[in-house]
Amino acid sequence: MKERLIAVGFEGSANKIGVGIVTLDGSILSNPRHTYITPPGQGFLPRETAHHHLHHLLPLLRSALDAAGLSPDDVDCLCYTKGPGMGAPLQVSALAVRVLSQLWRKPIVAVNHCVAHIEMGRVVTGAQDPVVLYVSGGNTQVIAYSEGRYRIFGETIDIAVGNCLDRFARVLTLSNDPSPGYNIEQPRPPHLSLLPSLAL
Repeated sequence: MKERLIAVGFEGSANKIGVGIVTLDGSILSNPRHTYITPPGQGFLPRETAHHHLHHLLPLLRSALDAAGLSPDDVDCLCYTKGPGMGAPLQVSALAVRVLSQLWRKPIVAVNHCVAHIEMGRVVTGAQDPVVLYVSGGNTQVIAYSEGRYRIFGETIDIAVGNCLDRFARVLTLSNDPSPGYNIEQPRPPHLSLLPSLAL
């Protein structure tokens, strides 16, 4: 039996495409990614985002394997984000994984985007049974594990915090490089007031 199981995961649910290689214990062997950057003040559309992902997916896969020092023979399974997320970008990863599964003869594991974020947090923090305030893009939810599955115990009924930050950054014409939320948090010179930008 192998000493460690290795998974290659493809994440492309929004404007970032990434290929991560991890072991069963959560060790990250490589994690290259590329973000689709739109002009300041503009959001990213599904079709253009999917084209971006198609362009960068194979170079990222090569980079991930090279950085981890692995070949396809070393890989035990292929994972991809099944959802939630933007339809067209999600399809890029799903299609790539199906093709690679046939070429490499590896099984496929579909991953729930929300659960993946929670599980990453559990691995990093060592938390055993967390109650999670999940804030990611289109989701703002209170989630916990109960009776064999993750369950939503409460969620926003208006706009998710992630979407709110994205919209706010567009109004201010802030770049989404590396992310709108990050750019909102950066200090501004005193002479640059945000108020004129907010006048609609």
